[in-house]
Amino acid sequence: MTPSHFVTTDWLKERLGAPGIIVLDASWYLPAQGRNAEAEYQAAHIPGAIRFDIDAMSDETSPLPHMLPRPEAFSSRMRELGIGDGMHIIVYDGMGLFSAPRVWWMLRTFGVRDVQILEGGFPAWLASGGKTEDGDAPRRDRRHFSARLDHGAVADAGDVARALEGGSAQVVDARSAPRFRGEEAEPRPGVRPGHMPGARNVHYSALQADGRLKDADSLRAVFAEAGVDPAKPVITTCGSGVTAAIVSLALETLGHPPRALYDGSWSEWGVDPARRVATGPA
Repeated sequence: MTPSHFVTTDWLKERLGAPGIIVLDASWYLPAQGRNAEAEYQAAHIPGAIRFDIDAMSDETSPLPHMLPRPEAFSSRMRELGIGDGMHIIVYDGMGLFSAPRVWWMLRTFGVRDVQILEGGFPAWLASGGKTEDGDAPRRDRRHFSARLDHGAVADAGDVARALEGGSAQVVDARSAPRFRGEEAEPRPGVRPGHMPGARNVHYSALQADGRLKDADSLRAVFAEAGVDPAKPVITTCGSGVTAAIVSLALETLGHPPRALYDGSWSEWGVDPARRVATGPA
């Protein structure tokens, strides 16, 4: 397993506040989880951590949730946060490993290569005795940031349809099995239940334990059980493009970077009457 996508709490404690190190609180929750990421940040966060609101950093003109913004818009928002080119970015979230991978993927897709995830997230930080602070982080001076979009990292509905029809890539859906099979209603109005015909189902929770990715052998076993070959091209998807990034992270950790993440995910596919929908198991 490649460890370079993560840093430990001890590693961060030794370097917290060092020049060039930026910590982002990327916490985000589903409505059903009943948690408020902004309120939690205001109550306690890693000292100096900047609040990275996935929705505020997304394309606010799109009717779909948290879609990638245009590169120039992302650059502007990063500059406002005081994050510049060449900085080493550490991302964490309040659940351990839930929304941080989405931000890790966003940053990499916009050309940031020196970005890692805090292993175990904020729960691990607290368990290790890490210090916290409340309120807003001190405002940082604007820095120069230039987003360079990696178009190949982002799939659209057409890419997914061609992959499914032609077999050029496996499509792996990170939603729960009941949602995938169409047995549970989708949380967003107007979105049909079910999945893309030919997609495979790997719920993001199967890839982790205690807020951390499982070991390499366990990850391979999870993918094998779902009928997924990590060594072959994969497009990841989920409900709205957040937990798909956990699957992408697991594949990268195994040394098999996925072809792309379907940004619109089921929120887009499920409302399009032109797209076929299947129910039942994969």
